[in-house]
Amino acid sequence: MDIKQPELGKKISEMRKAKGLTQEELVERCNLNVRTIQRIEAGEVTPRSYTIKALFEALGAQWENSEQEISAAKSKPVLTWLYVGFGSGLIYFFLSYFDISMEVEWMEGSFVNPLNFGLVKVGVLVSFSFFTFGLIKLTSAFPNKILQIALWVMIIANAVWTGIDLISLAFSFFKMEDYYFVKLATFGLAYGFMGAGFLCYKNLWSNIPQILGALGIVSGVMIFSVVGALFGLIPLTLFELGELGLLIWAIDKIGRASSPDSSFYPELQS
Repeated sequence: MDIKQPELGKKISEMRKAKGLTQEELVERCNLNVRTIQRIEAGEVTPRSYTIKALFEALGAQWENSEQEISAAKSKPVLTWLYVGFGSGLIYFFLSYFDISMEVEWMEGSFVNPLNFGLVKVGVLVSFSFFTFGLIKLTSAFPNKILQIALWVMIIANAVWTGIDLISLAFSFFKMEDYYFVKLATFGLAYGFMGAGFLCYKNLWSNIPQILGALGIVSGVMIFSVVGALFGLIPLTLFELGELGLLIWAIDKIGRASSPDSSFYPELQS
């Protein structure tokens, strides 16, 4: 397995210090020069396999076991973000329906407290951003460049339109109904793009990503059409529930990959 710097250098440095050895003393054990060890530990160079093996043998460690420890350590930040994304997704799923219902009431002229409406919108923005970033981290473990770009586009679009909504709530001269159709069309395109991104996955968790992709495209088209936006909430709800399910699957998969006897490490290489 190809373990990249700087993880390898950090591991060698940690093992050397744990043994109470200086770099000069390690040199004497493996017949390398000090400058080479300094550069390896600093992550400046990636040594050849026989050099790595010589270093680990000099430190009294098995290279295969250390490979697994490094890969497990690399998976932990991804796993953390997947948990954050899943929790944020649950919060977003709950808040989004308040947001939608308040938008409808606002545009119909019913009384809606602007402060409460604004707080809900900020909550939706924050929770949705963390939810989507969890999916972005998923694409770092299971590479999908198209989906990754689509997710970033969605985060940016959501941030821009939330800012515009907050301005419209704060100033009476700028009304939400004046731009609402453009907002719907933008989100329709973004969801369609995300759906296309999910379709790019092959042989990942059965055919679930393909189903997600289809739901994303259908909901995107319906929202983009504006007239079908309300009915588009049905496939959109299924789409977002599917995203939560995919995060659960990834948490389980990467969690098991962090165990010492796992053979799943190659899929975690970014």
